[in-house]
Amino acid sequence: MAQRTCIPYGPQHPVLPEPIHFDLLLEDEKIVDAVPSIGYIHRGLEMLTRDHDFMSMAYVAERICGICSFIHGMGYCQAVEGLMGVEVPERALWLRTIWSELSRLQSHTLWLGLLADAMGFESLFMHSWRVRELILDVFEETTGGRIIFNVCTPGGVRRDIDAQTLGRIAGLLPRFRREIDAVAGVFLHDASVKARLAGIGSLSREEAHAWGCVGPMARASGLSFDMRQTGYAAYGRLGVEPVVETGCDSMARVAVRVRELYQSLDLIGRCIKEIPAGDVLVKVAGSPPAGEFYARLEQPRGEVVYYVQGNGTKFLERFRVRTPTFANIPSMIHLIKGSRLSDVALLVLTIDPCISCTER
Repeated sequence: MAQRTCIPYGPQHPVLPEPIHFDLLLEDEKIVDAVPSIGYIHRGLEMLTRDHDFMSMAYVAERICGICSFIHGMGYCQAVEGLMGVEVPERALWLRTIWSELSRLQSHTLWLGLLADAMGFESLFMHSWRVRELILDVFEETTGGRIIFNVCTPGGVRRDIDAQTLGRIAGLLPRFRREIDAVAGVFLHDASVKARLAGIGSLSREEAHAWGCVGPMARASGLSFDMRQTGYAAYGRLGVEPVVETGCDSMARVAVRVRELYQSLDLIGRCIKEIPAGDVLVKVAGSPPAGEFYARLEQPRGEVVYYVQGNGTKFLERFRVRTPTFANIPSMIHLIKGSRLSDVALLVLTIDPCISCTER
């Protein structure tokens, strides 16, 4: 009979980029059970509605996560605008879409680098993050920040992007594509990468649906599910099609994210060509009325849900967020069970975890 051993995994670990913690039950090298511990970095952000009015809460929402910061702020603003019936200017919606796709680019290139690091592929890690730095340069030029931007606010955006800058960004897109080509080719075709990822962490379409997977985790298992199809911001005019793979393993999740890099470049190019002229911000008067509103968006990691409840004052009654990492943790635990100990880090990374998003 195999001997069973219980070992802690995380929250501090040389491979894990996030402070996630498991108790792993092993039989030799095979994992038979994994128990996650949630709450290690809980910050109580949702309670800050008592101290910050609905306008300044946009700053707090953006700080839920440093990687998904813009879309967190945008999702909060969409929820407040829906609650108050605010009509956002068209140009602001297109600018939000451009910044959202830039966020997807920098998030996916960051994740690819972390995956390479987990495999011990340090040169691939550095090249992936070098590409990400080029995206952050565009953020810095257009918003003034590289991680936290503070550009999205109820009623629109605080900054416009002039035609000259938009043209310069459009001119950079071919270079971004060439840089991504060089990195993507290694991830998709290198034998050492395939040896670590192909056939590892298989999750069938039925299992992905049953576990409630979202984002690339779901689409890599054949589920055509992308919240951009609902048409929020300018996506309704762009006609976004979900990037779907049917390999159902870790390699398929890499392929989905790589293909989404090219999709984001195409969407940014279209936005720059089609963006209308006009104002970028309307003044929001009054306070959120009594009532509630849900906003659903597609973060780089998957569907994120924002819930706000007003009470007629300038302070919200409730503010709740359901993040994609929270939705994908059950399927990740399912994948870890039955795997080898050496594959745990890769299986954790396969959902692109963000614990600061999950433990607000």
